[in-house]
Amino acid sequence: MWRIKAGNLLKLLALMADEIIVGVFIFLILPEIGVEIPLWAGLLVMSLLLAKDFLIAPFVLGGGADKKPRAGPEGLIGRTALVVEDLSPEGVVKLDGELWKAECLDGVAERGERVRIISVRGTKVLVERRG
Repeated sequence: MWRIKAGNLLKLLALMADEIIVGVFIFLILPEIGVEIPLWAGLLVMSLLLAKDFLIAPFVLGGGADKKPRAGPEGLIGRTALVVEDLSPEGVVKLDGELWKAECLDGVAERGERVRIISVRGTKVLVERRG
């Protein structure tokens, strides 16, 4: 069974508001004033609106403004850095234009090599050679 948080339920209802309004208009209001829309045309319009929602919903319900930014040390883990001073085992790497003290945990990494950050200890990143 799906579990939807109260905040996400409100987002989902807001996302579906156009289908509700268009459905009421096509299937209830227009027939009352004498305008007949073929059933297939009304269903086609509703299907297109629902398809739009299925494409948009993951972005709207997936976090958006509520999603916490990945910052700090945990934001570095898994990223790739460039060795600018040989890591034997300690040296310097460059990531996003910034220089970081680094320690290579699996041997020596030479200048120009790319390494993967696996952990952060204080102001030093712990890296492993990409292989």
